[in-house]
Amino acid sequence: MTVHDLLADLPDLPDPRELRARCRAVALLDSILSAPYAPAHTFVTDWRPGVDLALMDNGSGDDYAVVFAPAGVFLHGFDHESDATPWRAEQRAHWPGLLDGLPTSLAPYAQAPESQFEGFFDATACVWREAAAPAWRCGPVEFADGESDGSDWPFGLLTGEGPEAYAAFAEHYYEREVDREAVAAVLAGGAVGRGLVATLSSVARFEAVAEQARALGYTVLED
Repeated sequence: MTVHDLLADLPDLPDPRELRARCRAVALLDSILSAPYAPAHTFVTDWRPGVDLALMDNGSGDDYAVVFAPAGVFLHGFDHESDATPWRAEQRAHWPGLLDGLPTSLAPYAQAPESQFEGFFDATACVWREAAAPAWRCGPVEFADGESDGSDWPFGLLTGEGPEAYAAFAEHYYEREVDREAVAAVLAGGAVGRGLVATLSSVARFEAVAEQARALGYTVLED
């Protein structure tokens, strides 16, 4: 699969507002289920003035970032085993066309320190959508049959609909059963209370979860 497949079916990649809400929910769910360890997904509110940042790091060398800026949204991912890895040659190089056409309003985010590894923008797939644009775009990348940029799996939680997509990920990643109803409540933006947190994790501290939930814009129930 390549970035072209990711963009082929627009329902698979939500509009920016829905995507932001989904990233926030996944980050909150991860913070609960990963306790007391670091979560795979995080969300940084006001990473830059007026700009939010969603991150994924699976701990095995693969990651993605989604920048939510007034100018639009910039999403990039890195799959270290894909054909498009910059490490395919001794001198790192992007897959041809990867960043061609990236609007100047979003281009600085590829140069942010958080997007760099040893001074290089490590990415195998990039998509973007300017604030006034009706659709997502990518560079004119081309792939031969069988080649992939890794777009099929890192973005699964961004394209997968419903609680089942997250629950399946979490049960595999955290090796535990996950309550679907609790997941659905968080994905729907519902209030976060002690009962919800306890249903998802027996070790997560409610006070810590509540603090993060408030920062992400969730209503917290103290009872």
